[in-house]
Amino acid sequence: MRKLVLLVCMSLISSGFTGATVCWAGMIPSWEAPSGKFGFYPISNEVSLYKNVDDAGEDRGETLQIISINSFRLWTTFNFEFTGDFNFDYTPGLDNDHYIELSLVKPVTSFVSLNVQRVISTFEPEPVNQFGVRFVF
Repeated sequence: MRKLVLLVCMSLISSGFTGATVCWAGMIPSWEAPSGKFGFYPISNEVSLYKNVDDAGEDRGETLQIISINSFRLWTTFNFEFTGDFNFDYTPGLDNDHYIELSLVKPVTSFVSLNVQRVISTFEPEPVNQFGVRFVF
């Protein structure tokens, strides 16, 4: 079974370096360089814990779900999305399994984005790359 190490590194650029302005949105800071060419903006960062029970009332273990959607500006705007479901005693025969999506999204218009996604899971023998178009409505 593959092991996935998730490192979430967030550094806050001090105002002495590039004169970045800092504002707080929840627990994750957002910042933008005075030039407007660089920045980081949290959209949604959530952690959920679930107790799983099937329709017959049988225990199906627990799930830890992490969703992190953040926007960043590097001369143009991108979104980076992380979705992870980490299951414990969910799948018969496995102590734990997981499903992870890592996405890079480039908005083209307010209704259309281009999406590159990497899916890593215990359900597939190899990671899967996905390329697509996202419609927002």
